[in-house]
Amino acid sequence: MKLSLFTFATSVIGAAVFTTNVYALDIGSPMPKLTEKLQNLNGKESTLDSFAGKKGTLVIFSCNHCPYVKKWAKRMTTIGNRVMSEGFGVVVINSNDAEKYPDDNLAAMNEFAKEHGQKFAYVADRTSNFARTFGATRTPEVFLFDSKGKLAYTGAIDDNPEVGDVKVRHLDVALAAVAKNEKVPLPTTKSVGCSIKFRDNKASANRK
Repeated sequence: MKLSLFTFATSVIGAAVFTTNVYALDIGSPMPKLTEKLQNLNGKESTLDSFAGKKGTLVIFSCNHCPYVKKWAKRMTTIGNRVMSEGFGVVVINSNDAEKYPDDNLAAMNEFAKEHGQKFAYVADRTSNFARTFGATRTPEVFLFDSKGKLAYTGAIDDNPEVGDVKVRHLDVALAAVAKNEKVPLPTTKSVGCSIKFRDNKASANRK
């Protein structure tokens, strides 16, 4: 009995860390439309639509303090900066509760972006409603939309947080396919990372 309980507990913990959210957007879903706005690093506000690109739009839910984000930060920055010059829109969204996790406040986000040389938008989701609407639960977690605004890929940046052990670059493969208006060969992968620290706001995001 003890062994069974241990096995069950281990499987639950593993599922909490390594599985994708069952309520996440389905492949082919349109990019969500929300009435509320995201806060930029300069304090100004922008709509999600304003970050859309002609070839597609890359949305990544991330933060500052998560150990997994730190491992993927360089790769995320390299990819984001590169595809912006290729016609993709790029936005990284921090949905964590900055009051409970001050390492994720706007000032810390500014420092993080400068430290890593990010040229793309890094914005704060001040209600966590963007994460709720997307069905995002992890940092980092990727949502790639094609030129028609349809979800083409969701999941991980690649198959391993340890850069030396990466074998499959999921996001790079997906971006290459979307750029050619082709179907992504593996449209959904497991998102590995820290849990999003949702704000205590249970209101549903408004959609048009």
